[in-house]
Amino acid sequence: MQRDQEPPAGIHPLLAGRFSPYRFDPSATVDDHSLGLLLEAARWAPSAGNSQPWGFFTSRPGEPEHERVVRHLAPSSARWATDAGLLVVTLTRRHVDDTPLLYSEFADYDLGQAIAHMTVQAQAMGLAAHQFRAFDLEGLTKELSPNPGWVIVSMVALGKAAEEPTESRDRRSIADLLSAPWASHP
Repeated sequence: MQRDQEPPAGIHPLLAGRFSPYRFDPSATVDDHSLGLLLEAARWAPSAGNSQPWGFFTSRPGEPEHERVVRHLAPSSARWATDAGLLVVTLTRRHVDDTPLLYSEFADYDLGQAIAHMTVQAQAMGLAAHQFRAFDLEGLTKELSPNPGWVIVSMVALGKAAEEPTESRDRRSIADLLSAPWASHP
């Protein structure tokens, strides 16, 4: 598998400069206006049939909701995520209420679109985003008790990065992106 270290010239700087920090500045806050812009960016993401099957639970240090989320972080993510100015629990609407009927077969994909939009908006605002799944899913689900049909998928830590991106970033090559899913042909 071939890897590329640097983004090519011409890729948008917001995409080229994006990285997932493992250290956030604990003194940097995400104010209400910034939170609103991040949620607006997610709100305007495309979705299959305009179903918009995403939802969020947000918490910031000092808010009562923050401890409800932080207590369920795995030790590996608690070391850095607790310093972020904002933690976002991401949810998707997979089913219609408590039935087995799918709300949207593309719900997880569409949630990913919404988070991608939020991530680019954060970058444009001078914030960094680190998406992760190192938390107690069962415990957090019991804690937050989402409505029937809704499931927690992941979390995103957002805030001011307390570190610089590494000099080079290891990314799979375009050739690998195009060939990896397919069996070799003679």
